[in-house]
Amino acid sequence: MIDRRDLLVGLGCLAAAGAAEAMRPRERMSLLGPRKLEDVVPRSFGPWRYRQAEGLVTPTSENSLAAKLYSQSVGRLYIGPDNSIVMLLIAYGDTQSDTLQLHRPEVCYPAFGFAISGDAPASFPIGSGVAVPGRNLIANSPGRDEYVSYWTRIGEYLPTSNAEQRQMKLQTAFQGKIPDGVLVRISTVGGDPTQAFANNRRFAADLIGAMAPAARAALITTDKARALAGGKA
Repeated sequence: MIDRRDLLVGLGCLAAAGAAEAMRPRERMSLLGPRKLEDVVPRSFGPWRYRQAEGLVTPTSENSLAAKLYSQSVGRLYIGPDNSIVMLLIAYGDTQSDTLQLHRPEVCYPAFGFAISGDAPASFPIGSGVAVPGRNLIANSPGRDEYVSYWTRIGEYLPTSNAEQRQMKLQTAFQGKIPDGVLVRISTVGGDPTQAFANNRRFAADLIGAMAPAARAALITTDKARALAGGKA
């Protein structure tokens, strides 16, 4: 015979299971939509001209976990003013879950033999008083200093740390949605750190400004894309 205590425990477990099922995300969120990164990221814009990329630190390789995390990626070199060179990597994942989520550069670079000697919050102005929060890193390896600026988007959020990334993914899940995500990484090799990071900021603003307004949300969220276009955030 089932006593009252066992019955209450059983009912509690059923209620918890029902609540968990009710909160399980079901609706996929995709700010990129059917677009292809290769198409929405311009090859030439403003003073920047595309050149085939070599030497990019990439988070994707065939048959790796990272290859499962990112459904699309674009890696390019751009030649800019004064022959400055900027490396761009954009990696997009259509599903951000407990097992599949963006790899942040402070984790990715050490896996390629780099030491991180600088890591600080950053803000990237992109026009019309709009700025994207992110981070600046200094990554060092023998004979190479790379100045890395990046931001990440999870659904409609722009987390600047692993802790924020987990929190914002959870908030989106509580809304019943499975978010997509993107990593936008801009880097300059060598030179003066202050000048290199300024170069990265200028490139970021020029890149977003050159994209079709309808495609910008995939990199910077809907609110910031709308604000940049002159609407209300």
